Amino acid sequence: MSAQEIERRIPVTLLTGFLGAGKTTLLNHLLSQPEMATAAVLINEFGSVAVDHHLVTKIDEDVIMLDSGCICCTVRGDLTRSLTELFMRCMRRELKPISRVIIETTGLADPSPVIYTLMQDFFVADRFRIDGVITAVDATHGSGQIAVHAEAMKQVAMADRLLMTKCDLATPDQVDALSRQLRAMNPSASQIYIRRGEVSAASITQCGLYDPGSKTPDVAAWLAEEKVRDEHRQSHAHGHPHTHTHDVDRHDAHVYSFALTFDEPLQWVCFADAIEMLLSTFGDRILRIKGLLNVQNDPCPRIIQCVQHVNYPYTRLDAWPEQAPYNDRNSRLVFIVRDLEQSVVEKIFAMFCGVMDLPPEPEVTSAW
Repeated sequence: MSAQEIERRIPVTLLTGFLGAGKTTLLNHLLSQPEMATAAVLINEFGSVAVDHHLVTKIDEDVIMLDSGCICCTVRGDLTRSLTELFMRCMRRELKPISRVIIETTGLADPSPVIYTLMQDFFVADRFRIDGVITAVDATHGSGQIAVHAEAMKQVAMADRLLMTKCDLATPDQVDALSRQLRAMNPSASQIYIRRGEVSAASITQCGLYDPGSKTPDVAAWLAEEKVRDEHRQSHAHGHPHTHTHDVDRHDAHVYSFALTFDEPLQWVCFADAIEMLLSTFGDRILRIKGLLNVQNDPCPRIIQCVQHVNYPYTRLDAWPEQAPYNDRNSRLVFIVRDLEQSVVEKIFAMFCGVMDLPPEPEVTSAW
């Protein structure tokens, strides 16, 4: 492919990073910059109740939700269709011309099938080009996440640039230790220290064509494995309708998502106590909490975000989203957990807030 043909293709930035790394905060900061005024955004969330796209400042026809599952499995077809539709709408002048596409993946996404799709799908690869895999890594929790979760490790290994987020919340020793760990895993990726989610557009652009050969040998092997899987899927799909259903709330046998809804406005002190109890008791099993809250005597929705044992400072949206399901102004909390039963979480909120409708306890009768 000639340099002219490469240049005419629309650049795609793949923004990845494990749960709680701060991708949405980074995205908001990027979209506030003039260089990103004509960028289209695709957001993928894990779980059946979406939150992240309501927290993105730029909500318009250029923001597309991929919400039928994790982008590395069932949503991959949605990714291809969305990019195709985006291109065709621009060709029909239904949308203004776009200069770039930013894909924000769920924190549980394995980037290899996404990269493979962008590079190998005939229609997509002829019209779009990967201009960088950007991975956000939490300076306070990243080291432990990489050690435990294969997805976090692969996100780092496949990156062109590594954004070390929350450096303002981490100690210098944490930052230095993580930097050394990342350099050992991916020596070719530049490292950028991020404080308060502030990142320049130049930090994520002009990465050049994605080159698996510049990474560790594992990256080429992962993409080769994806090629085999893709060929296997196509051979089995030929002449047979795809009837497999995928649980959008379950990632594997141990990690899954659920959402809690509160119909009545919450009493803030009681809710805060419930969250503190939950994080202090089960923080090692809580990968992510995110949601919008309707708090008594507060007309604006409050945003809650937690990772493991840490409850980040609360913020507010200027107004409630007009889109469903949040237009009913009910509080919704989305949990992504590992080996933690939903019923346990519900009982904690019932204990402190008295707002969960739990099934009655079984009646105990005496045998005497």
